Amino acid sequence: MSPATPVVFIVDDDPSICRSLLRLVRQTGFEGHSYGSAEEFIEVQKGPLMRPACLVVDLQMPGLSGLELQQHLQQGAARCPMIFISGNGDIPSTVRAMKHGAVTFLTKPFDNADLLRAIGEALERHRAELSSDRQVRQVRDRMAELTERELQVMSWVITGALNKQIAAELDIVEKTVKVHRARVLEKMQAQSVAELVRLCSLAGFAAATSGSAVD
Repeated sequence: MSPATPVVFIVDDDPSICRSLLRLVRQTGFEGHSYGSAEEFIEVQKGPLMRPACLVVDLQMPGLSGLELQQHLQQGAARCPMIFISGNGDIPSTVRAMKHGAVTFLTKPFDNADLLRAIGEALERHRAELSSDRQVRQVRDRMAELTERELQVMSWVITGALNKQIAAELDIVEKTVKVHRARVLEKMQAQSVAELVRLCSLAGFAAATSGSAVD
């Protein structure tokens, strides 16, 4: 399989279910791996997932349940969309799983087509999340190249403040503000203030407020 091939993880204590689902996902063209317990999955998959992935997880298993695995992964690095499967329609568990981001909840026996549709949706969701994460890292890497003064100027630029207003807030001359503004746009690879605002919002960079300037 290519390193870019989407991967489907199956976590179920029933070996026959694991074999059946592995066969299905591999025949569909995905990479597949199965685990007999939530603990086994946690032990093997510790780092962040850098390609589209999803989990097909049994709700009730010896040891950690599917819901407990969901909670554990939300606090760790190996986060990805989850599809729950169960031998009974447990409404409270279904509600809880969906509330915490599950793609869907399928009751055994389910139609393979329904599972494949859910897997497709889960992989698309994770693909979008990975793309967003990469963008955030790229923007923060660019911010790391800015000087302290450039960060201060940027925090005012994204408020829509004019150069003369920024100069007054930072107690510097307007010409210096113009130089810093140009450098900020260049380093942040932003073609406009509107794009700079979008990048700062993406990275969680806060706009300045009156009196927040630092000498």
